[in-house]
Amino acid sequence: MTGFRRLPPWAGKKVSCLLPTLLVYLSVLAASGPLVGCTALLTSTVVQPAVANLQQQTDLHLVCEGAPAYLLLLDSMLVSAPDNEQLLLTATQSTCAYASALTECGGEPTRVAEIVRRARGYGQRLFRRHLPEAVDGGDLAAGLAHLRKKQVPQVFWATSAWLMWVERSGGSPAALADLVAIEAIMVRLLELDETYQNGAIHLFFGVYHASRPAMLGGRPELARRHFERALELSQRTFLPVQTAFAETYGRMTMNVNLHNQLLEEVLAFPIETVPEQAFSNQLARARAARLLAENYFAD
Repeated sequence: MTGFRRLPPWAGKKVSCLLPTLLVYLSVLAASGPLVGCTALLTSTVVQPAVANLQQQTDLHLVCEGAPAYLLLLDSMLVSAPDNEQLLLTATQSTCAYASALTECGGEPTRVAEIVRRARGYGQRLFRRHLPEAVDGGDLAAGLAHLRKKQVPQVFWATSAWLMWVERSGGSPAALADLVAIEAIMVRLLELDETYQNGAIHLFFGVYHASRPAMLGGRPELARRHFERALELSQRTFLPVQTAFAETYGRMTMNVNLHNQLLEEVLAFPIETVPEQAFSNQLARARAARLLAENYFAD
């Protein structure tokens, strides 16, 4: 990462990052006969509709139990069709999502770490297609300058997988240095399409700037502006925004009222009114309930 490998001033401190939780219900899909020659058909007629339709599930444990078979199917299809970019994007999204769900389901940390490692591998393959400087070195700034809006989904999910890996790295200097490049990529994606995934890029920056105090480089008021913009873009229907806003900014600034109001808003939200986001909202609700139960501001 030429020009992006210096450590940030807060390196070595514990950094809490909450990724936007964009999870689909991962079902068991079966196919008879060899995959060679029919991968494109399966992707368009089976995988993509299943991802869209099963996103409406709200049973966390059912997803955690059913996901491995689906992920194995995706991996097998990629062996047969390594150049199918839509399939690669779906695999990256689904594996990131499963890692988030598995954490909520109480999965073993070593298992979650393995899923994150796999997601990062898929993400690196996306990077090599759209931003090779992110994995192979070179002038990252020049590569970012050539990105276009149509590439935002691929680069966003590749970066999300990279960020999840950094979060699981235990605070190593090499992984923390990667955050400098990740921030640069997200800045460019924000320029290209701030609306992507219900304002998920604004959500990233809200968490990023609110995850550490001002004395360690945090920018809480900038974080608040990003969170508020994400709430506006999502029309307050994408509950991971409220949950992250409370957990990072609310706690960092000791804003008890905002913290509790946001989490109570999540718990009161009628999930069935936005079925296409049901599972991500259910994850947010489970986290909100746990955060309130911690009684963080108790004397």
